[in-house]
Order: sequence, then C-alpha cells, then structure tokens
Amino acid sequence: MATRPQEKKKYTIEDYMKTPDDERYELIEGELLMTPSPNTWHQRILGRLHLKITQYLIEKNMGEVFLSPYDVVLDNDNVFEPDIIFVSKERYGIITAANIKGAPDLVIEILSPSTAYRDLVKKKRLYAQFGVQEYWIVDPEEETVEVYTLQQHQFELNASYQEDGIVTSPRLPDLQISLRDIFA
Repeated sequence: MATRPQEKKKYTIEDYMKTPDDERYELIEGELLMTPSPNTWHQRILGRLHLKITQYLIEKNMGEVFLSPYDVVLDNDNVFEPDIIFVSKERYGIITAANIKGAPDLVIEILSPSTAYRDLVKKKRLYAQFGVQEYWIVDPEEETVEVYTLQQHQFELNASYQEDGIVTSPRLPDLQISLRDIFA
C-alpha cells in the first residue's frame, strides 16, 4: 500500500505573529523559517550603509530608512525582515505602528551563508512580484554590491559594483556610497 508524502504545514501571518520575540523568523510563501543572528562583519556593513543612507535622506528629506529586525508584510503568506528598508515620503501610508504593510521603495539584503539562497532567489522573486522598485544585494565575502531595478514585474541588473566602486541608486538621486567606506 503506497503512502502519501506528508504535506508541509502552510503558515500565515497569524502564525508568524505568535513566534517568540527573542528569535528571528521570516515567512516565505507560507513557510516559517528561523533566521540566525548575523555575524559581526554583516553588522558592520549594515551600520555603515545605514549611516550613509540616513545622512543622505536627512539632507534630501525624501523618506525614511529602517533596519532589521522590522517586518515587511507583503501578504498573508510573506513577511520578511530585510536588512535595510527605504520608504519614500509619498508612500508613508504603508508604515504602521507595528510594521510596513506593502512593498517598500528600496530593500537591501546583506548576504549571510545561512540566508544567501533565500535572498538571491526566493525573496528576490517575491520582492519583484510585490512591486519593490529597487533591490540591492550586498555580498560581504566578495565585497560587491548589485543594484536591481524593477522592470515589468522582474528585477533587472542596473549596476554591479566592486573594489573601489561608487554605488548609486536610481530611487535615490545623487546618493553616492564608496565601497571602500562600506567594506573598510
């Protein structure tokens, strides 16, 4: 007698909201995934990028930037904690007291060995599907940054930066971030 493979339980935002506050999770296509704490190098890069983007946004008065852990609720089956999130002033309505409900203008993910596949494949596809306009992948090991922009519901590589490159952003005109400053 053949046995049927067990179906994975599909989780929702209601399940996600019951996870412990002292542990990090993401909900990706109904799958509840624990996310380990990032390492020191990851956190240094995160802090440096956040500082540069925050200084720029204060000067330009264009919007607000957030750091993980902070939930981005895309729908009932997808709740992510991107490393850096930018929401323009025109889209402040998606910012709630608890989280961001909807697609931010810009999301930055810093790769970690435990989350690289999610960031490069699953989350990249879903960010595009839900309308994130710009997506950066920061690779600490290779010391590179790739900037993707949304084109007809898919991300296309806008620019790739390495070594002494200066990162620019289509969503944030005049922003210039030296990779030397980020990966020093």
